[in-house]
Amino acid sequence: MFSSIRWRIMISYVGLIVLVTAGLTLYASTLVRREYQDHLRTQLTVSARGLAQTLQPLLATPADMATIDARAKEWGNVLQARVTLIRADGLVLGDSAEDPTTMDNHLKRPEVQQALLDGLGVSIRYSQTVGYDMMYVAVPVPESGPPTALVRLAVPLSQIEAAVDHLREQLLVALLLIVLPAIAIATFIAERTARPVRQLTYVAQRIAEGDLGTRILLRKKDEVSQLAQALNHMADQLRTQVTNLAEERGRLAAILERMADGVVMTDENGAVQMINPAAARLLGVSPSAALQLTFAQLVRNHHLIELWQRCHQSDAEQIETIEADQRGLFLQAIVTPFHEAQARNYLVVLQDLTQIRRLETIRRDFISNLSHELRTPLAALKALVETLRDGALDDRAAAEHFVQRMEREVDLLTQMVQELLELSRIESGRAPLSLHPVHLNELILPAVERLQPQAERAGLILQLELPDGLPMILADVERARQVVTNLVHNAIKFTPSGGKVTISAAVDGSEVVVAVRDTGVGIPADALPRIFERFYKADRARSGGGTGLGLAIARHVVQAHGGRIWAESVEGKGSTFFFTLPSAGQGNQ
Repeated sequence: MFSSIRWRIMISYVGLIVLVTAGLTLYASTLVRREYQDHLRTQLTVSARGLAQTLQPLLATPADMATIDARAKEWGNVLQARVTLIRADGLVLGDSAEDPTTMDNHLKRPEVQQALLDGLGVSIRYSQTVGYDMMYVAVPVPESGPPTALVRLAVPLSQIEAAVDHLREQLLVALLLIVLPAIAIATFIAERTARPVRQLTYVAQRIAEGDLGTRILLRKKDEVSQLAQALNHMADQLRTQVTNLAEERGRLAAILERMADGVVMTDENGAVQMINPAAARLLGVSPSAALQLTFAQLVRNHHLIELWQRCHQSDAEQIETIEADQRGLFLQAIVTPFHEAQARNYLVVLQDLTQIRRLETIRRDFISNLSHELRTPLAALKALVETLRDGALDDRAAAEHFVQRMEREVDLLTQMVQELLELSRIESGRAPLSLHPVHLNELILPAVERLQPQAERAGLILQLELPDGLPMILADVERARQVVTNLVHNAIKFTPSGGKVTISAAVDGSEVVVAVRDTGVGIPADALPRIFERFYKADRARSGGGTGLGLAIARHVVQAHGGRIWAESVEGKGSTFFFTLPSAGQGNQ
């Protein structure tokens, strides 16, 4: 209850009122008691001086104690006070309340001592004789000259205390009459003060919970209203900043989500704090599982771990090109330290250079293969020319033979150049296709008829398995026929005598799949992904003739038709080449 500002304000108000009223009561009681005592002292002094003048003639003549005691009792009845007549040596001569013969010597009484010294003695003390507080006033007799006796008057203070108690009761009643309205007023003021504070607290809690649109409106122009305006302004600024941060975070998330490069962020201890999909894909782990790992557990590659450790130790960017795993994944890793809010983090960027390395390998192999393919006919031509120059020109029959061989080598070079130009035109799109609905037989049968004599000379069976009811396909007849010719020619060339080459077709959804299957030497598994590259030959020792461009041209022609081409092979057991063409109802995909 006391944690509420409303109760604290109310209790403070009421407590202040009670404290002030209690202080006022105490002050008034003390003041009234003092005034009563001063007034009573004055009255007793006047009465005592009057009795002293009356007693002075009585003491001038011999008088016994009985007479003096009788006069003391008489005066006590008249004054309604205790009258004590004391001789200068302290002997009690008469007393209105007690028998003087039984009373002690009063010389040591404070008021007696003071009266003997100063001419007036006043004392308030507890009376052992009567048993309550009394005010004593003593004056000497006579007032001037050496005193022979003293007159002492005493009255109880119970009347004063009763009056003071009555005053206190009145003040307490007034206090109650004041406190009850004060409580009501304090409660009203406390509620008026606490209500806007509660509203501010509610709005602050809503803002803390993420509701940045909550606002508070106060009509009063006071400090609380200024605080409300400041809170509203803070909420506006916070919403703007949160919106900007959300937009920036969204843009950053979108960039990281779509980046081809992998990005991993770790803390100083190597715990993974963030990973994008590209990095998860490169490292073969799900993003959610990666966040539970350390960097060493995530990459499982000692080169990458050592690179991160070097960056951690030197606090400088580290770059290294690494072959990450057995799959031939080739990465450039960049580890960069950065500081954020008293913490040191590390940003790891993984750039996949596998395709670039593969292209470089292909380019290098292409140059090497092209050089090899050109070197053979050129070397043959050079040897033939040198032979003719050395005297073969004089032998007409030998010269004609050498010239024919030179023509074959030139034809091979011409074919190679023409195929390279054709491949370049197809790749660059400068050889547009003339697509028409045709039957598959128009592509396959002419190619088979053309290559049938070659298959017979090689001792092979050339077999067709074309089912009835195949749909029309959309193709450029000449170029599609070239694909079939290249594939069948390769199958014949790499199939030993007694083998078989089978050409078949089947419908697969909106496509027609053509397969050329042989029982030849097959293709090594590591060479299978590269057989469609220019000049690539899986085994040069048994590759036979040809330019090495047939499969590359076939791939580009099929892709230009919107189809796919691939191969399946088991080394020593033959190969199957597949390609697809769209049916005439689908158009060129």
